[in-house]
Amino acid sequence: MTQAPFSRRSGGFRKAAAAVMVILLAVSLTGCLYPDDKKNENRVSYRESVKRIQSAIDDYQKDQGLLPILNADEDTPKYEKFRVDLDQLQKRGFIDEIPTTAFEKGGSGYFIIQNEETDPTIKVMDLITVQKVNDVQRAVNRYKIAHDGKLPAGDEVYAGIRMVDPALADTKNIVLKSVYSGQDMNFIMDQTGVVYVDYAFDIMQLIDKEGLKPSNEEDLREELVKSSDYVPVKSLPYKWSGNSPVAIQTQS
Repeated sequence: MTQAPFSRRSGGFRKAAAAVMVILLAVSLTGCLYPDDKKNENRVSYRESVKRIQSAIDDYQKDQGLLPILNADEDTPKYEKFRVDLDQLQKRGFIDEIPTTAFEKGGSGYFIIQNEETDPTIKVMDLITVQKVNDVQRAVNRYKIAHDGKLPAGDEVYAGIRMVDPALADTKNIVLKSVYSGQDMNFIMDQTGVVYVDYAFDIMQLIDKEGLKPSNEEDLREELVKSSDYVPVKSLPYKWSGNSPVAIQTQS
């Protein structure tokens, strides 16, 4: 007589436990899927944000005779320079609110101005890319200190430029998706150990898609800028050589 109620309770407990497991699994899967969904959502909303900020800086320049930019020193790389002063735009009434896609509101991008002297154009600097390059840079620096200045270098991919060996640098868990193609990107470094992202795949994909005929003189990164809302932050210049884009080590 005492066993039957216990059996029913035990069966009910198992059913309840199974239901909880299903709920937990659903939550877990939702958590796994959410970042990609959120990323795609942000990609779409950047288009609208870029249009809004572009209109605002155009109006601001007409009204004030200058651009609403935060100061940057001469050594700041071109794709990190001339960040838009969103607070100034809002205070002066050129935007009603700062876009949620902006870092200032918890987003993952800075709005920056390109072609500031001739045709001021709003683009986005992806801060996820910046952060992951900085993470790899710290790993390379640690390796250099621990190995008497030696670099965690892999294959030489361009003249004087090598892959960061993820096994040596202990960066195997740092994965970066391209803002252009969504493909995994490689981390490369120059002879001094400064880390960059390799945009060769994205450049080549764009050249093939658009049927471009690049010259040997142009910096191919500008093709990415023209075709997208994003700038190729943390990059080296690329030249066309041997029917492919080649990263060029800059002079320090």
